[in-house]
Amino acid sequence: MRTGRGQRGVGHDSLKCGHSTFIAQHSVICAAVCALLFALCSQAEAQQPKKVPRIGYLTVASRTGSAHLTQALLQGLHELGYVEGQNIVIEYRWADGNFERLPELAADLVRLKVDVIVTAVTQASLAAKNATGTIPIVMVAVANPVDSGLIASLARPGANISGTSVMNDEVVGKQLELLKEILPKISRVAAMWNPANPVFQKLQLRAVEATARTLNVSLQKVEARDEDEIERAFKAVAKERTRALHVLPDPVFTTHRGRIADLAIKYRLPTVSGTIESAAAGMLMSYGPNFPESYRRAATYVDKILKGAKPADMPVERSTKFELVINLKPAKQIGLTIPPSVLARADRVIK
Repeated sequence: MRTGRGQRGVGHDSLKCGHSTFIAQHSVICAAVCALLFALCSQAEAQQPKKVPRIGYLTVASRTGSAHLTQALLQGLHELGYVEGQNIVIEYRWADGNFERLPELAADLVRLKVDVIVTAVTQASLAAKNATGTIPIVMVAVANPVDSGLIASLARPGANISGTSVMNDEVVGKQLELLKEILPKISRVAAMWNPANPVFQKLQLRAVEATARTLNVSLQKVEARDEDEIERAFKAVAKERTRALHVLPDPVFTTHRGRIADLAIKYRLPTVSGTIESAAAGMLMSYGPNFPESYRRAATYVDKILKGAKPADMPVERSTKFELVINLKPAKQIGLTIPPSVLARADRVIK
């Protein structure tokens, strides 16, 4: 009987031993399965493509007319590690000089749900602001963004907009002062402006009018919205026998800067503009900020926003360096001598 009880005891111990072994094996299998599932999930996550940021780019200019500015923006992005077509996508919207198209183009970028919209100059920035209050906007080369209603202040822009600002009233006035310094006896100057760009242009026109009163110079205001109207504006200036022309900064005038330079030679008009590209294209003189540099600097705002920064908390960067460029070729063609005192102050003289 004892033997039987002993045998039963051994059998019971064997059962316990088998059960423990089964549990241990089951635990090992579960751990292996979990490890395999974890590895598969990790591999799937690793293979999952990262979301490529999409940048909207809105400008009233044409693709060819502002290619140097677009390139400056791309250069700035490249310096920060972004390459178009690889780790960023850019949706370009060009208004080709037609300001009325800007609201439609801005709405199109909002429908695409881009991550940030880069807007060139005032009217494009206003169109984007009216189209969205949530998508971050990086304005570029905007004059007087506070006066135009884009931002609350340069230090704390508020809302969803920040970026770079150029051109103030003093700079536009200085352009006219330089024209007067070259032509001290002049009493009448034509100011060419674009009424299709009302907010920006009216601010600039107001500044020119104030400076003209100070210099005791009368202004002939001529309108131009496109290339055809630019030519008609020159004919109007010639008809009034006005002796000099002040071209207010505008994307349309920048696009057609070569044509304006040719007409200035044809009508023998000393001409000043606010973009360094204008003098390089053949106009007599330009005084203003380095616009390509403003576009390059705008890339830093895009980078910070894509990394989580809020435009409302990003102070607007304002250009403080302005360049005087004088082109001696048109001066020679129209028989004008530039005073040595002006030449000495030029940052660049084109011969």
